[in-house]
Amino acid sequence: MALDKDCLFCRIIAGEIPSAKVYEDEYVYAFKDIEPIAPVHYLFVPKDHICCAKKITAENSAAVAKIFEAISKTAEAENIESFRVINNCGEDAGQSVMHLHFHMVAGKKMGWGEQSLG
Repeated sequence: MALDKDCLFCRIIAGEIPSAKVYEDEYVYAFKDIEPIAPVHYLFVPKDHICCAKKITAENSAAVAKIFEAISKTAEAENIESFRVINNCGEDAGQSVMHLHFHMVAGKKMGWGEQSLG
């Protein structure tokens, strides 16, 4: 597992910073967002440090498949029928932690647009 000692999410994965874990396997760690925008708001992160979607390559793209498998397993386990998956790439897109992650949000009716989740 390749972690970055200066990365917040790597430190959460390593157990240095507490989190409310909702899923974990060999490849993926998922936890509750500390500033949820919906009743269900989980973050799914690869255990290997990848800074953002722009840095996904042939060598590391399996991490994305593993994340989506984990999202599906979590939705099934928690009987979540409808949800949205969001990825922000770069600061202007709203990425605040430079570790690839996907938001799973559910539990409310969502529209489309910048303010539809807040």
